[in-house]
Amino acid sequence: MSYPGPVEYDQGAPAVRAVYDDIMHTRQVDDVNNFWKFIANHLPTLARTWHSLKDIMAPGALDPLVKELLYVAVSVTNNCAYCVASHTAAARRAGMTDEMFGELLAVVGMANETNRLAVGYRVPIDPAFE
Repeated sequence: MSYPGPVEYDQGAPAVRAVYDDIMHTRQVDDVNNFWKFIANHLPTLARTWHSLKDIMAPGALDPLVKELLYVAVSVTNNCAYCVASHTAAARRAGMTDEMFGELLAVVGMANETNRLAVGYRVPIDPAFE
């Protein structure tokens, strides 16, 4: 089975270009990255994903850097190299240092290890946690 290729700006339908324009404006970039270009093969997915991501990653109770760090952590756990690269770059733009990145990976690694131990041993939830 072959997969569809990227939809470049000049190849996109007007609705695709409108989403691309919003992405570029919001992120202050000159082009959209490959993730958007590939999911643009299905306009409803492109539009829904962008609008949801834009809402969730907007400033709120959590600092934008914290949101990017969380995105990196989940991406590492899900083994998505593309997302790790994309959100690590975004986290660096938001102020992440090498030391912060090292600690983040240490926490992710430890959480994965202890989660697996808790699941493997079927550790019941302590009443104090509820």
